[in-house]
Amino acid sequence: MASTPSAADLARYLEQRGELSKPWMLQLLRLTKLKESRDAMDPQEYMEKLQEAHADLMRLGEFWKGREQEVFSCQYQPPTLIEPLPGSPEDR
Repeated sequence: MASTPSAADLARYLEQRGELSKPWMLQLLRLTKLKESRDAMDPQEYMEKLQEAHADLMRLGEFWKGREQEVFSCQYQPPTLIEPLPGSPEDR
């Protein structure tokens, strides 16, 4: 069975892939960090932090709608229409 990467390894991986701006990836990193610090935390504090993380994840809503392939199968395909960066000369 493969071990779970550390929070530092996960953060480095997400940064290298440019995925630190994806909210679901940030939640994964948050949960990994929480899991690592569990033994040093009071059980009540751990449960509170876990409940906060769950509530934040639920507030993301159906972020995956229209992005199912990217989110669930890791087979990302860029959109056919590439929008310019906000504030760039090409921005409308």
